[in-house]
Amino acid sequence: MDEHTFEINRERAIDYLNTRELVYVFDGYAGWDPKYRIKVRVICARAYHALFMNNMLIRPTAEELKNFGEPDFIIYNAGQFPANRFTAGMTSTTSVEINFKRMEMVILGTEYAGEMKKGIFSVMHYLMPVKFGQLSLHSSCNEGREKGDVTLFFGLSGTGKTTLSADPKRMLIGDDEHVWSDSGVFNIEGGCYAKCINLSAEKEPEIFNAIKFGSVLENVVFDPRNRTPDYDDVSITENTRCAYPIEFIPSAKIPCLSTRQPSNIIMLTCDAYGVLPPISKLTPEQAQYHFIAGYTSKTPGTEDGVLEPIPTFSTCYSAPFIVLHPSRYAKMLAERMAKHNTSCYLINTGWTGGKYGPESNPASGKRCPLKYTRAIVDAVHSGFFDSPDAQFENFPIFNLSVPRHVPGVPDELLNPARAWRDPEAFEREADKLGGMFQKAFRLYEDVVSADVLAAGPSFD
Repeated sequence: MDEHTFEINRERAIDYLNTRELVYVFDGYAGWDPKYRIKVRVICARAYHALFMNNMLIRPTAEELKNFGEPDFIIYNAGQFPANRFTAGMTSTTSVEINFKRMEMVILGTEYAGEMKKGIFSVMHYLMPVKFGQLSLHSSCNEGREKGDVTLFFGLSGTGKTTLSADPKRMLIGDDEHVWSDSGVFNIEGGCYAKCINLSAEKEPEIFNAIKFGSVLENVVFDPRNRTPDYDDVSITENTRCAYPIEFIPSAKIPCLSTRQPSNIIMLTCDAYGVLPPISKLTPEQAQYHFIAGYTSKTPGTEDGVLEPIPTFSTCYSAPFIVLHPSRYAKMLAERMAKHNTSCYLINTGWTGGKYGPESNPASGKRCPLKYTRAIVDAVHSGFFDSPDAQFENFPIFNLSVPRHVPGVPDELLNPARAWRDPEAFEREADKLGGMFQKAFRLYEDVVSADVLAAGPSFD
């Protein structure tokens, strides 16, 4: 899109907003570290959009609001009004545009509130590395209450970032967007955006109890008589969501930052093929490889219209949001990991004992129980995998180091080759997934070192 088309759409959005009887304006911050935060102004015509961004941005104090001044970034959200698809450069009535020169975002033809959240994330993916030399990441983050150890959880939608980082034994720094800076880690946002499908107080008490007055529920069916949500009802969509201020999580650390450097990185994947182990310890080269590959499976419930698992390779776990070449983010990650001696693990929150399939099919696998994944994460935080008690074996094709035992997890679950009933079927799926990795990584073969390239799947 050229500058002229942006100007046309910008004027169209502003003209629409000027015709509304009520326009909502919210000023907030992106980034908890004052050295790197930006001032954001949201102008919209729906109270829902204003409340959503009130929850998701960092809310200024009365004194900060008084002295807010001119914003660094403005969002014009006229999502109820369509774009003109006959305008040069346009092919749809939906248009979501960011102009980095003007530091403005224009939304036409879609009322999905998440566009604003992700638009700001894209801006931070540009400003942090280019202007400040800091690493922006699609990750959740928490901190140990006693040791103060920091863990980053990388992952795409549906892999468990929000669920696993909301741990009552640890302080939550944030659930989705962070910056790894020279002085530590800080959250970009002031809220959380959690999936609600099959939500229960038993499985995810912190998230369940955060849904109260002031939260925004999206696409959740509720009983109009008593206003009780039904989180199991997916008649509208399986991608039901809730946006709430991070203070609604009792274990949240406010301000949402840490001056400690990360001790651990956990790369989360939801492998619907049932091939990847529940836990693998990665070498620095493997960490770069899997960060660039960004593999997961989109499963029903992660995005609207996804009814069957779809293999997805989203580089840096942020393909829709990054604005620089993936190798730049990967290089920054490798430098920080080496400097701070950060350990890295690949955790599969997806299927085990078989691939995704109907429960009636005895060959189908089952999703790894959350209690076992939590036990694995607890083992990471306890330092178990660096202790003499940890013994590893090589996982073929992917050449991953897989532990033989993890406290609280059945041993037979840890190596997928033994968890499957049909060894030949497992080998076929492993070969298939390994080939998918190799094909997806061809885009980056010329920009990574030979050691990183060799850290991927191999059929030798």
